[in-house]
Amino acid sequence: MSIRLGYQIPNFTYPGTPADIVPTVLAQAREAEASGFDAVLVMDHFYQLPGLGEPSEPMLEAYTLLAAIAGATESIQLSTLVTGNTYRNPAMLAKTVTTLDLVSAGRAVLAIGAGWFELEHQQMGYEFGTFTDRFERLDEALQIIEPMLRGGHPELDGRWYQAHSTLNEPRVRDTLPIMLGGGGEKKTFGLAARYADHLNIICNASELPRKLDALAARCEEAGRDRGSIETSFLAFVMVDADGDKARQMQRDYLIKTGVNVDALDADGWAQATDRMFVGTPDDVAEQIQRRVLDPGVDGVIINLVPNGHIPGTVAMAAQALAPLVS
Repeated sequence: MSIRLGYQIPNFTYPGTPADIVPTVLAQAREAEASGFDAVLVMDHFYQLPGLGEPSEPMLEAYTLLAAIAGATESIQLSTLVTGNTYRNPAMLAKTVTTLDLVSAGRAVLAIGAGWFELEHQQMGYEFGTFTDRFERLDEALQIIEPMLRGGHPELDGRWYQAHSTLNEPRVRDTLPIMLGGGGEKKTFGLAARYADHLNIICNASELPRKLDALAARCEEAGRDRGSIETSFLAFVMVDADGDKARQMQRDYLIKTGVNVDALDADGWAQATDRMFVGTPDDVAEQIQRRVLDPGVDGVIINLVPNGHIPGTVAMAAQALAPLVS
C-alpha cells in the first residue's frame, strides 16, 4: 500500500439535481485516476460536517458510493477518510471492506477512526458514549477486524464487541491495508503503532513536527519500527490558475462557515487557515512541500471543496502535486 497523493471528495453540494451527484463524483474519480492520484477517498458520514456546510446538505453512504466508484475506475485505490467505528459492527465492517476489495480487484483500503460527530449519533440512534468509550470500542474492533482481513478467526469476548472464530471468506488477499485517521497523540497514534499500515494525521499543518515526534514515541513503546508506518496529511486546497480567484474562494469559504474574516488579526487568520493551501497550482505545490512534506510526512491527501466538481480542476492540482511525491 502507498497513498502518496490522495483525492478526498467530502462535498456533494453540486449544481443540478440529486440524480446528478453520483455522475459528478464518478467523473472526479476518473479524472483523479487519469491524472496521477493513487487513491480516491470519501467521507463516512450521514450528514454534512460543520466547517463544510449545513447538516442538511447532501451526504452519501460511503461504501455504496465506493462500490460505484470501483465500477467506474480501474486502478485507483478506494477508501473512506475515515470509517466511523461506531456506525458498524466490526465483523460486518471487515466483511464490507473485504467485499469492496473483491469488487475492485484488490483496491480497497480500510481507513478507520473512533467517531466524533455527535449529532449523527443522536439523530440516527447510534450510541455515542464518552471519548474513552469510543477509543475502547475502536481498540476492540481492531482486535476483530485485523485478523479477519488477514485470514484469521478472531476470538473476543469484550466489553463492547464479541467475536467467536469469525469467518471472512472469500478474500482477494491477506494484505488489505489498514489506515488509522486522527490527531490524538496517545490513543490514535498508539493504536496506529499496533495495527496500522498508514496513519492519516488530522491536525493543523503547524502541528505536524510535534505529531510526528509523538508517532515515533508510540512506535517505540509498541516495539515497532517507525519507518514501517506510512503517513499522510489531509489538506484543504483551493486552487485556480488565477491566484486571486483562489484566494477569493478561500474568503468565501471562511465566510460560509461562519468566520468573520474582517475581524481576524494576523494570528487569527493563521489559525483559521492552518489547514488550507491556497493560490495557483505552483503556489499550492510550494506550500505543501514546505508545510507538509519538508517536516517529514510521506504524502498528502487533498480535497477541493469549492471547485473539485468542475472538470479539469482535479487534473490541474495533480499536475502540480504529483511531482512532489513521485
